[in-house]
Amino acid sequence: MSVRQQSNTARARGLTHVHPRDVALQDALTAVADPVRRMILRELAAGPDWSRACGTFDLPVTKATRSHHFAVLRAAGLIEQRDEGARRLNRLRRPEFDETFPGLLDLVLTET
Repeated sequence: MSVRQQSNTARARGLTHVHPRDVALQDALTAVADPVRRMILRELAAGPDWSRACGTFDLPVTKATRSHHFAVLRAAGLIEQRDEGARRLNRLRRPEFDETFPGLLDLVLTET
């Protein structure tokens, strides 16, 4: 196994995915309260699952802050991530989140 493959494997092992049913309402509300995170959610909702890598979002924040926002969304059960090579792809966990918090994601996604 190459050094790059080992690095990607170790990186993927660091991902923790929480199911929305294991998230407190306050944590879900905190996750969707931030405007940058709402931008991420709207962009994910607009495209197919697994089609957006973290680096493809045009966000007004640094790379470290971007990583923090993705981690908050993952911890709230809103997104799922997987590594493909050097890219980390994202999926909005809408069905799972809607089952646990009906209507909340609709409000966030339709906000103007």
